[in-house]
Order: sequence, then structure tokens, then C-alpha cells
Amino acid sequence: MKILFVIDNLEFKYFEFNKLVTSFWLIKGFIQRGFGVDITTKDRLYLDGKTPMGLTFKTEIKNEDIIKEKDCVKTDLNAYDVIFFRPDPPVDNDYINATYVLDYLNDKTIVLNSSQGLRNANEKMFINNFPKIVPDNIVTANDELIREFLHKKKEIVIKPLNYCFSRGVFYLNDTDKNIHTIIDTATNSGKTMVMVQEFLPDIAIGDKRLVYIDGEIFEECVCKIHGADDFKFNTHADKFFKKGEISAEERKIAEYIRPKLEQEGIYIAGLDVINGKMIEINVTSPCFFIKEVNDIFGIRFEEKILDKLCGLIQHIR
Repeated sequence: MKILFVIDNLEFKYFEFNKLVTSFWLIKGFIQRGFGVDITTKDRLYLDGKTPMGLTFKTEIKNEDIIKEKDCVKTDLNAYDVIFFRPDPPVDNDYINATYVLDYLNDKTIVLNSSQGLRNANEKMFINNFPKIVPDNIVTANDELIREFLHKKKEIVIKPLNYCFSRGVFYLNDTDKNIHTIIDTATNSGKTMVMVQEFLPDIAIGDKRLVYIDGEIFEECVCKIHGADDFKFNTHADKFFKKGEISAEERKIAEYIRPKLEQEGIYIAGLDVINGKMIEINVTSPCFFIKEVNDIFGIRFEEKILDKLCGLIQHIR
């Protein structure tokens, strides 16, 4: 089986095995299992007429590192059995245009997650398909609507819709002296929609990253902890992780969200949950925190994930 990983440009630039990067764990695992794995980036995808193409690079393992060949090859993307499309946000025009290239693939090539699903499932707004388990929120660029929501909830979180890793996220309470400035900055002076969520105080004990693959949530999960000078997790260091335990309520989330996710071709996701409330569904390049799970649980989490992914591929085929 031939596999292509479309990875982030920064990961490509400094390409070697990095234990903090989920894609590298998966690439390494697939190579070790005998799969042929190539890589590329979204800006190296192109159309030749109606044929989806890519400038791709072969990979191999040497001395525990993954290395790529120096020279690229023009490759018909239909030659791959599976394409993992995992560039990091922002989900901007360049990102969207790359997914359009994948729309021209034949039916034999599996794309995870699907190009159409990635366009449809905005990581912030998509949670509103599951109203039973999400915090109250509005999506708007309007200053007055945000102020109304703030004065109703007293504490809120404002999030940009197309970024990742807490970039541009603000906490705001109704006594803050910078309400106008924060709202104006977050909405680009009322021109850019944001998600405004009620603040969940339980974030103080961490938000969980649940690993979802093909309708299953894994028992192994981490809690991401905020630092002393912030209200949210934003630093990828060991001291900001602790062992997470999944509640009975949270186990039921997979059953609740699976039909909609499968309808959109979303089979791989990272769910951010605070005390049973889902605040985001990460579908673009979900981080599974494999290094941290391995350290905390004393397992080889990548093997469980790879087993599930191989089963998923067979299930879809």
C-alpha cells in the first residue's frame, strides 16, 4: 500500500523525527510496518488538466530518524491508496484551494480526512451540530451582540475561527477595562466573525484531548494545563500535561457525534473537552500527544493508533 502525507510546511522544512509531531509518529509507524510513505506540502499539490498531481518525496528511516529524499518526483495522486491531509491551520484560501485539488482524485484513493469534510467542518463552529454537549456560544463579528453575550454570561472566551494552538484566543469578563479593544482586535473592527463561548471555570483543572478514530474514543488521554500567566494551555512542555481519565459521559460522545462526522468524511479528530463539554473538534491536523501519552501511561500509543488506522482503511475500502 502506498501512502502520502501532506504535512505542514514548517514540519517539512525541519524534516526529521520529532516526538512532538503526531504526523511523524504515524509516518514512522507506517514505514516500520512495510508501507511505502511519501510526503509533500499543500503548496506542492497541483492540477494537470483534471489530473491531481503533487511534487512528492520518498521517505525512509535511518538511525531512528525519518529522512526524505533530496529530489521530488512529479506524481499522479491517484497512485496512492491513502492520503493523509494534515497541514496545520490557518484554513485560508491556500488551504481550501489545496483541498480542491484532492476533489479530482478517483474513488480508489482514500483521503483522511475528506477534502469536502475539511471545508465543511470548521473546527470551532462544527461543534454546534452537537448542542447537547457544547457550551453556550454565538458566532458573529458584531460588537453589540458580543457585548450582550458578555453581560449575560459575565465571563467569555473569544476565538478566531481558522487558527490553532490558542492563537488569538481571548478571555474577557464584564468588568474588564479593555472590552472594546479586545472585541475590536478579535473581530478586525467588526469585519471578521469569531466564536464567543461562555467561559468554563473547570478549565482550571485542564481540558482533555480525546483521540477519536472511526467512531471510537481511546481510553488514553491527557489533560492540558494552563500556565501561571494564562487561562489556557499554550505551551507544549511536559509540565503542562497530566493523566486524564474519561468519564462515562465522555465515552458516549463518540456514539453521539459519529453519524455526522462520517457523513462529512471525518474519521480522525481530536476532541477538546472540559468537564464533559466539547469546546472544539480538531479535524485538520489533530495532535494526539503520543509522546505524552506514552510517558504518562507507559505504553506505545502509536501502535494502538496505527492498528486502528489500518482497520479504518480496510473499513472504508
